[in-house]
Amino acid sequence: MQQRWPDRLWVVRHGESIGNLASAQAKRAGLPALSLDLRDPDVPLSDLGRDQSRALGKWFGALPGGQPVVVLVSPYVRTRETAALIARAAGMPIEPGRFVADERLREKELGILDLLTEAGIAAHQPEQARFRRMLGKFYHRPPGGESWCDVILRLRSLLDTISLHYAGCRLLVVTHQVVILCLRYLLEGLSEEQLLAIDRDGAVANCSVTEYEFDPGLGRPGFERHGGMALRRYNVTAPIADTGTRVTAEPPVGVPAEASGGVGAR
Repeated sequence: MQQRWPDRLWVVRHGESIGNLASAQAKRAGLPALSLDLRDPDVPLSDLGRDQSRALGKWFGALPGGQPVVVLVSPYVRTRETAALIARAAGMPIEPGRFVADERLREKELGILDLLTEAGIAAHQPEQARFRRMLGKFYHRPPGGESWCDVILRLRSLLDTISLHYAGCRLLVVTHQVVILCLRYLLEGLSEEQLLAIDRDGAVANCSVTEYEFDPGLGRPGFERHGGMALRRYNVTAPIADTGTRVTAEPPVGVPAEASGGVGAR
């Protein structure tokens, strides 16, 4: 059997960012929009986010069975910072300059809803609020933005790249909340309903670990002989909590706890 998947795959959400802090502030104050004068790709980590990244790096440094040998990152500042701090704290033999930045790992594009809170959408984009209620987050595409299906489409080609270039590797991916959920949809063959049920259970925490292991007994329909990736842990925060570092897992601003991962998910 020809193995088409990494031996082990870790998927990590970036540490807390200043965008996350702006979201929390806007939520507390009931503001229509985040007070943030940066492009989403340029949003850096907060001080706590850097601490979370270092704490997770210590966990990777003590892993039995070997550390990641390849690091894929979203090109956004906060993910690249997270990956660099993890690698440094873990003592990985991978320099940040050798990380593979892939734009298909970027966060979901929000288009005209970018920076708006739930209250801001209701006030300034009522038609989009109506479309979102009608279609649901899986299919709703705001003007200039993406639906979850759009994210899934780009991730399908990413997984083809991973199977082509990183089969048999130990691979770390540092990315964003919606991307992690959509990767679960693809790797586990979930339905829309199953994916949204996972999302309703709670937000993907900053610097949480989702881990897959190659299982030769699994496989997508038509590709069973190539095996598949078995989920070993999801949204695990113990690696940072055990160091006394604060865990941040609040839903994005303006999005109810049962529907996290949408507007404001920076």
